Amino acid sequence: MYSLLLAVIYLAFISLGLPDALLGSGWPTMYTQLQVPFSYAGIISMIISAGTIVSSFFSDRLTRKFGAGLVTAVSVLLTAGALFGFSVSDSFYLLCIMAIPYGLGAGAVDAALNNYVALHYSSRHMSWLHCFWGVGAAASPYIMGFCLGKGLGWSRGYFSVSMIQIVITAILFISLPLWKSRTDEKEGGTEPKCAEAEQIQKDQTKAVSSKALSLREILRIKGAPYILITFFAYSAMESTTGLWASSYLVQYLLMEPEKAAKFASFFYLGITVGRFLCGFVADRMGDKALIRLGGGIAGAGILLVLIPFPVTTPALLGLVIIGFGCAPVYPAIIHSTPFYFGKENSQALIGIQMACAYVGSTFMPPLFGTLAARIGIWLYPVFLLVFEVLMVLTSEKLNRIQNGSGTEQTE
Repeated sequence: MYSLLLAVIYLAFISLGLPDALLGSGWPTMYTQLQVPFSYAGIISMIISAGTIVSSFFSDRLTRKFGAGLVTAVSVLLTAGALFGFSVSDSFYLLCIMAIPYGLGAGAVDAALNNYVALHYSSRHMSWLHCFWGVGAAASPYIMGFCLGKGLGWSRGYFSVSMIQIVITAILFISLPLWKSRTDEKEGGTEPKCAEAEQIQKDQTKAVSSKALSLREILRIKGAPYILITFFAYSAMESTTGLWASSYLVQYLLMEPEKAAKFASFFYLGITVGRFLCGFVADRMGDKALIRLGGGIAGAGILLVLIPFPVTTPALLGLVIIGFGCAPVYPAIIHSTPFYFGKENSQALIGIQMACAYVGSTFMPPLFGTLAARIGIWLYPVFLLVFEVLMVLTSEKLNRIQNGSGTEQTE
């Protein structure tokens, strides 16, 4: 049961990643056919992310009432329906309408799955599961690029991914009994655990949830604002990189749209490979070192995109390196939360972290779209660098606070 459910959860994380890169890879073709400014991609992205913010706030209540399995299955079904809606839409306004269920489904499943994994599985699975998110995110630009290259159009790209999502939805509904049985089991000795994972296992026998904390109470926890800003900055950097990479390659580096759609997936390929490798070293390195390493690598990648080389190869390599640097940050932040702030506070903090992440991914890509329309697409790496620096500074500030007050903060 343990292994079978884990396989289903890995599949669910693929479904999380599949829709994320479609808009960015298809937009250079979509906006010309829809006859709208290229910056309008930010509007669709904002609607999707706004839906994720709303559903993430209700995810805890929904999961408690219906269970993580059912919430995940219904959420993926919502996303599949929205992607099919994209494939048959012939106007920008219809895309905006379809973006609503798209976002609502994405937010609920993201928060439910991350919380479930944090409670029931060790840290290496957190890295590998997010690696499988990268598998989905890296596959969808290739699907879109293939459809564009064959002259099938961007709508066929969305249709193809929606069919994959429907298959995953069916598997999730069939697997619902496994989720219920898993909540009644303990991992026991089925797999080796690091010291941090063992501590989580001990804490799980205590109160899994405590009194719900208000936003004001969360912000009063020592160091909490810094981890929230770190998550915001990371998500702003990651989402802007993924959404606008293809447009940057087309408009600034003068690459063909179908080639740009494929090369833009290099960013997600870097995330995927990086998270796979991080799974082998996460327990030994620890979350602080992983976040630090990731920030440094991402900064190096941004510089490669920023420097105006006479050929496009360094910029393409830079996208891979940015993705590789982003790889450990997201899972390490989530996994570190119980140890920084205490098990009794982690559930509330992870929920707010998700909200901060969605705020970053909601408002920063359209902000860049507006700036790019007025100033120029060349601003892309500069914009990324701002959030890279903010992420590193707030993360290091949190480290200094925790070094001075102990590993676990429960104030």
